[in-house]
Amino acid sequence: MKLIKSALVALSIIVASNMPSNACSRVVFLGDSTTNYVMVGRTLDWRTPIPTNLYVYPSGIKKQSMPSGPMLTWTSKYGTVLAVGYDGGVTEGMNDQGLVMNGLFCKGTIYKEAIGPDNKTPVMSLAVLVSFFLDNFATVEEADQWLKQNEFAIFGKTFDGGTVSTLHWALTDKSGMTLVMEYQNGQMDIYKSRDMKVLTNDPPMPQMKEINNYWKQIGGVNMLPGTVRSSDRFVRASFFINHVPTNADYTSALASLSSIMGTVSVPYGYEIEGEPNVSSTQWRSISDATGNKYYFKLAYATADFWIDLNKLMLSPGKPILKLDTSKYSELSGCVNSHLKESKGFTPMW
Repeated sequence: MKLIKSALVALSIIVASNMPSNACSRVVFLGDSTTNYVMVGRTLDWRTPIPTNLYVYPSGIKKQSMPSGPMLTWTSKYGTVLAVGYDGGVTEGMNDQGLVMNGLFCKGTIYKEAIGPDNKTPVMSLAVLVSFFLDNFATVEEADQWLKQNEFAIFGKTFDGGTVSTLHWALTDKSGMTLVMEYQNGQMDIYKSRDMKVLTNDPPMPQMKEINNYWKQIGGVNMLPGTVRSSDRFVRASFFINHVPTNADYTSALASLSSIMGTVSVPYGYEIEGEPNVSSTQWRSISDATGNKYYFKLAYATADFWIDLNKLMLSPGKPILKLDTSKYSELSGCVNSHLKESKGFTPMW
């Protein structure tokens, strides 16, 4: 039986390694009980440029999940910092309670859809899905309880010349708990654990864990897979995030996570002929859930910068703020003073 299982795992690794994938990686650093640092690193990788601007939204704003038809409506409870692609869809973000959410490409995803004119299931646009969770929930447990009691269908436009937006998502709160949301054949699967520190792309979480378990037997000190494919990045990130000091001071903890994100980044300008989806890292971020700082680094910029939510007024009635990264790519340090009052982004319904 063990021989059969090992053969199946090995076969899944071979299959996964020969499938083209869309590169994005997410890694959670958890400090020990003396520091309690929780930081979430993420890379955004794609074959063509995805212009990404940063928005800061105060609480108290009325929003909706679709322009018409069955929808969810809400008034935001929390202030948020959001990374918005094409000025039309939220890629990731963090709220002022320390809840972080990131959406990563996951090939093979099939969402739940609202079928038929009489279907009353509320529909959620992919453009605002991340905002919905960050606006409404302070912890993973709150989000999990809502998901258990509610359902919604997904609507998402194509982008980049017709690519379908197939995603999965991960939420992490300042306690270090992580929840992963994946769709398979129209059914949402939810996984929740403090031990789920890594998310990349396909295959789905159960198969990815099997691949990672195979490499654990080999031992990362001896050998780690080195390509930019999704499963290889997952294995590398899993090994390193579990082999860096967790009792480090803040600067060292940030450096550990930042360097791990470098090991799973795709070199700028790198391409694989015939596989355009394995593509350069365009930017990296680190969301400091316990310190309410959002770090951002464009691949071609010379330095990191960050937004400090602790120093911003996010109560109802305060303005929406925006950082146009195309104008401020060479910033470093805290960029709160460079945020400009703005109207909200227009969702790509």
